[in-house]
Amino acid sequence: MQLDYEKLNFKCGIEIHQQLDTHKLFCNCPSVIRDDKPDIIIKRRLRASAGESGEIDAAALHEIKKEKQFIYQAYSDTTCLVELDEEPPHDINKEALEITLQVALMLNAKIVDKICFMRKTVVDGSNTSGFQRTALIAADGFIETSKGKVRIDTICLEEEAAKIVNRTSKEDIYNLSRLGIPLVEIATAPDIKDPEHCMETAKKLGMILRSTNKVKRGLGTIRQDVNLSIKGKSRVEIKGFQDLRNMPKIIENEVKRHLKLIEKGEEPKKEVRKANKDLTTTFMRPMPGSARMYPETDIRMVRPDTSKIKIPELITDKSEKLEKDFKLNKDLADLITKSGKTEFFIKLAEKYKNIKSLFIADSLVNSGKEIKRRYNKEIDISEHIEEILDYLNKGKISKEAVFEILVEKANGKKVDYKKYLLMSDEEIKKILKEIIEKNKGAPFNALIGQAMARLRGKADGKKIVDLLKKEIS
Repeated sequence: MQLDYEKLNFKCGIEIHQQLDTHKLFCNCPSVIRDDKPDIIIKRRLRASAGESGEIDAAALHEIKKEKQFIYQAYSDTTCLVELDEEPPHDINKEALEITLQVALMLNAKIVDKICFMRKTVVDGSNTSGFQRTALIAADGFIETSKGKVRIDTICLEEEAAKIVNRTSKEDIYNLSRLGIPLVEIATAPDIKDPEHCMETAKKLGMILRSTNKVKRGLGTIRQDVNLSIKGKSRVEIKGFQDLRNMPKIIENEVKRHLKLIEKGEEPKKEVRKANKDLTTTFMRPMPGSARMYPETDIRMVRPDTSKIKIPELITDKSEKLEKDFKLNKDLADLITKSGKTEFFIKLAEKYKNIKSLFIADSLVNSGKEIKRRYNKEIDISEHIEEILDYLNKGKISKEAVFEILVEKANGKKVDYKKYLLMSDEEIKKILKEIIEKNKGAPFNALIGQAMARLRGKADGKKIVDLLKKEIS
């Protein structure tokens, strides 16, 4: 069934939550998420506080009724009393604030005059205090998309929740290493036109965040929540999108669910739902409201100063420059920029003039993946590539040797560069003559195969072919 989203009066907005790559928001603990054996175990029960309105939030009441006990895992060297809620929060992380201000300016938003933190009631155990600290940083921004402007309602800075380890009907276990990592929250207006437009908007916001080069990467470091409604009915929030490629189908299925309810004469409930692997959604909890917010009295107000904030270049703009200036294809240019290695690549390409930029870029972003695929070994290419390219640039080793050396380093071996040094033409010719003599009458391709196997890493492939042709003739 083809859906006409305009006729359905489809309303949709998205919230992006992105972890920042700094120390924690209200203490100096590192933002290192751990899953090893904890040093400290504490047990708590939480209760819900009334918000500024004097009422207790419906979502909080839903959690309190479960009467759960919460067990928290902590570490003596990477968590502190702030995470345990045994000490007041320290002053706000200035680097995290600066990154959030950068993002706000990139989203054309208006920065607030005063930054005041609020407490948002959260009693599902994910915060030891029973609330999450969050502050409005900017509002009224926008981004351009293929289907027009999408307004940005708010940009907030808040603290990440603890990581769930295990849930049972009576207790939940959380790990505190994640609690307090700075999060940027971006909320759009309901300007998204259809499911594909939602994915496009999420991708663009993600690209803008990554352009700061100060956000965490990997599974779980960025989360998207989608709010939607049709025909003027109740709004539903969908959480837990693991793959943006599934976003359009999950939204489409949710709209179809609403249509079925309306056809039966039922009203879609105002609630929070979870995105499932089978592209459906299931109920999580009632929709939270304004009753969960109340002022934070332990954190000093901050007056933001944007006079020295530098707006970083967008990844898309960097990618186009790499294509133009270094003759890279679009896919490779995109890989370089998305990996956050643009400046390092430019440094290498300008330093090693005797090596094609294409080879440097490919080695930088693809060699590690290939080593992982073939040998199941991890290696940070950036740590080793300069040393190896120096030999290649001076003509001491072949291009083929670069990968072989990286494999040795991935295996933790100390590399003996002598065995990779290129042979002289005379040495190559001597080996080629031996191969020809032992394989008289063999076709050229067979001889090339043997020559390449024997001389791998010792001579340039093109040179081997050219010299073999001369020897045969």
